Amino acid sequence: MNNNQTKKVFYNKLVRDAIQEKIEGKNEQCEVRELVDDQEFQQELLKKVTEEATALSRVRSRKEFLDEYADLMVVLDALTALMEFSEADVQVALNENVAKKGLYKKRHFLHWSEDVNYVSNETPQGVKE
Repeated sequence: MNNNQTKKVFYNKLVRDAIQEKIEGKNEQCEVRELVDDQEFQQELLKKVTEEATALSRVRSRKEFLDEYADLMVVLDALTALMEFSEADVQVALNENVAKKGLYKKRHFLHWSEDVNYVSNETPQGVKE
């Protein structure tokens, strides 16, 4: 590669408002576009939830936890604002969720169950007989 060619890293993902200025502040170039379509913005935010939750699941210190937790909360706040949920709506949903499903105070870890109708967000381990 000669000096006239530049290296580009392709991200193709939603980024925070200050990213462009940070890159340009280092005398580097970048290309960004505004997501004007609400549906596209929502889809990119939902992808970001996975990215940030994965990062949160890999932390190894209290500081990292708070940093990654904050990243995830910023994405969730953007989603709830886009979907026009109020803080009251979110609180009602949280209360209903806890009333229906409970908390994690007892720290229960489910090894197995005969309840074959239980629906989980995760793929169950093992094969049904």
